[in-house]
Amino acid sequence: MGSQITTQTALTASLEENLVLIQEKMHGKSDLVFRKVTVSGCPVALLTCEGMVNEQKLAEMVFEPLMAMRLTGKHKAQELYLRLEEQSLLGIDMGDVYTTDELFGRIMSGFLVILIDGLDHGVAFGTQGFSYRSVDEPSGEVNVRGSREGFTEVIRTNMSMIRRRLKTPDLVFDLFQVGQQSHTDVCLVYRADVAEAGLVEQVRRRLEDLPLDAVLESGYLQPFLRGRPFSLFSDVGFTERPDTLCAKINEGRVAVLVDNTPFALVLPYLFSENFQTVDDYCQQPYYVSFIRIIKYLSFVFTIFLPGTYVAISTFHPEMFPQAMLFNIAASETVIPFPIVLEALLIHFIYELMREAGLRLPQPIGHAVSIVGSLVVGEAAVTAGLIGPPMVIVVAVTAISSFVVPSLYEPVAVLRFSFIIIGGLLGLYGLAIGALCLLFNMTAPQDYGVPYTAPISPFTGKAMRDTFVRLSWAGKLKSRIAIQRMRGVHLRDSLSGRRK
Repeated sequence: MGSQITTQTALTASLEENLVLIQEKMHGKSDLVFRKVTVSGCPVALLTCEGMVNEQKLAEMVFEPLMAMRLTGKHKAQELYLRLEEQSLLGIDMGDVYTTDELFGRIMSGFLVILIDGLDHGVAFGTQGFSYRSVDEPSGEVNVRGSREGFTEVIRTNMSMIRRRLKTPDLVFDLFQVGQQSHTDVCLVYRADVAEAGLVEQVRRRLEDLPLDAVLESGYLQPFLRGRPFSLFSDVGFTERPDTLCAKINEGRVAVLVDNTPFALVLPYLFSENFQTVDDYCQQPYYVSFIRIIKYLSFVFTIFLPGTYVAISTFHPEMFPQAMLFNIAASETVIPFPIVLEALLIHFIYELMREAGLRLPQPIGHAVSIVGSLVVGEAAVTAGLIGPPMVIVVAVTAISSFVVPSLYEPVAVLRFSFIIIGGLLGLYGLAIGALCLLFNMTAPQDYGVPYTAPISPFTGKAMRDTFVRLSWAGKLKSRIAIQRMRGVHLRDSLSGRRK
């Protein structure tokens, strides 16, 4: 054998040569388990990875039927192969492997591979039995009503949860692998009768051209799927709820499932969807509309409230009511820092405490929150480092940021940016910054779907489920697909023409 062997080396008809080649490529690792047996005079090798198969299933479905076979012909290798392929039911999920790359991919996914002496390829049977987390309630998307099922780390389990909810033959599961070394299973999920073929092909091409050695989480794929690379807001959404994903698929979206992660990607994703939850469709329309308005106001508060307070206090104090102005002035006289530096300091401390409470173990995280509230809420004010009005501003801002958790990352950066702009340029600077933010949100993207649709460009029919929600008994029962919104121009990535 040559000094440099690629993973695409073809299997040979010699069982011994194949076993030597496989052990050389596996570098003698102990998790490779193989057993040489003789089936009615024909040498056979059984290969698998330790801890990846169900041993009881292996014994009942493979070992016992295999050892009970009786070969009578002269070409025993070919006869055994035909018995396995056509006359035996050792497993439903089975297929042939012709290269070492295919063989490693199978056994490392929980398959048993049978190599037969005299045959230049092997036969793989699905005998998966590795340990994984069972289906549980999603921790990041809590709901009052609806399903309690959340995605798990096993991609085929996630596929089955989607299929149970959408029992239509138009639902397509396109399974392939990405990652040059990890060979991670990735599945495109869409409805062939609703999703645009150009959108599906564009997403698939981006995944196939992925320049990564290993894909360990769905977040690895997001930068390569984003159609707005220079935007603060991502047009690739994620969810760990099967019912939410099915609702997006029904609207013509493309979902991406990644093995070993419970988070599925959805694209294209709209700005207004950050303010929608599964509970919105299980509650009274008037209450849902009220909550959505609160969410939009919270989004505005958490971005602009600290900067507005700093701008008015620094450049436009006459805008405060007289009684409030006196209180603010009295509190600021004992503070040694300018108000803009005070705002940056307390927000920095807040982000520090939040990150510490998030990363530490849960019991310690609660202790950090208690200590942080005591330090910032009482000790800092008593020591004269922070004024009481600024503490109230930070508290309202923090609570508002928790209302729309999916937008926390851009909101945190924008909050600091607008504090600096408000401290340097006042309300005029905030107005210019808000326009720049609006331009960034409405910038075009590769998928041809405006991020701010259906608000801009305005689509009247789609507004029945944006700021307010109509009743299911009314017009909401006929939901509009994403490609039918105004301003949507989906481009076919193969022909280059717009649809």
